[in-house]
Amino acid sequence: MKSMPSKSYKPVNYYYIADPSFWPIVGSVGIFTTLFGLVQVLHHHDIGAYLMVVGVILLLITMFGWFGRVINESLNGLHSPQMDLTYRWGMLWFIVSEIALFGVFFLALFYVRIFNVPELAADPFYFTDVLNLYKGTATHQYLWPNFQGVWPLLVNPNPELFKGPLGTIETWHIPALNTLLLLSSAVTVTWAHWGFKKGNRKQIVIGLIMTIILGAIFESFQAKEYIYAYTQLNLTLASGIYGSTFFTLTGLHAMHVSIGIIMLTVILIRTLKGHFLPEHHFAFEAVSWYWHFVDVVWLILFIFVYWL
Repeated sequence: MKSMPSKSYKPVNYYYIADPSFWPIVGSVGIFTTLFGLVQVLHHHDIGAYLMVVGVILLLITMFGWFGRVINESLNGLHSPQMDLTYRWGMLWFIVSEIALFGVFFLALFYVRIFNVPELAADPFYFTDVLNLYKGTATHQYLWPNFQGVWPLLVNPNPELFKGPLGTIETWHIPALNTLLLLSSAVTVTWAHWGFKKGNRKQIVIGLIMTIILGAIFESFQAKEYIYAYTQLNLTLASGIYGSTFFTLTGLHAMHVSIGIIMLTVILIRTLKGHFLPEHHFAFEAVSWYWHFVDVVWLILFIFVYWL
């Protein structure tokens, strides 16, 4: 258990082109079904939950089948140095697309805080007024004369239609603890990577297990926070723009943490089966890149959603 296999990886000297696959179609159907089901849930339709379950099952089947095929290709030596470089670029661009995804939601948050809410309250930021981005006091004067633009927004412009939350999540309670957990998991996954470099399987396994446990604890605290927000604070998706941005950003991040935990678990199983070598373990590197990306996103989220 302590050392990795001493054999070397001997890949083919040509660029392997895989046969046409049906897994992208199955995965696309799974994504569509999951998101369509989520829309139905948000509109309180009973079929939504069932559609989401079906979609998630399709996605899991896709991940198992598609990734299993790629694993077999790797074990059979079909990943040449050029193929390895292709996977690295592919993972890099995938993370770039994830940055764009989170960037859109963060921009929506900043737009609401910097432009939308201050304008409704007729209290614009100085630079928006100077740059002629402020549209005037008419909206506030004629529609919401009593509205005060204070963030977090606990009192909506029309509190009768959208009852605002009673309070916010304390920054230095669960969010701060979750920050410590994710930062610690970044250390443990890096320690596991050092194990790959040294060929120390015991260090790899311990590092991966610790990372998975820390991620699972993070998710459990996140669930506890959501339950408290819904039951005690009336902080929900329907409690106005603050609730919408809060749950969109934290929920999207929690979903990525869950995916990361699944991928780390797969890497752990593959490590125990002896699939990796010190010079051939990009699957782990790809997952570690993803995990560090999730950590960085959380730091930004902690600052702008929970703290400031």
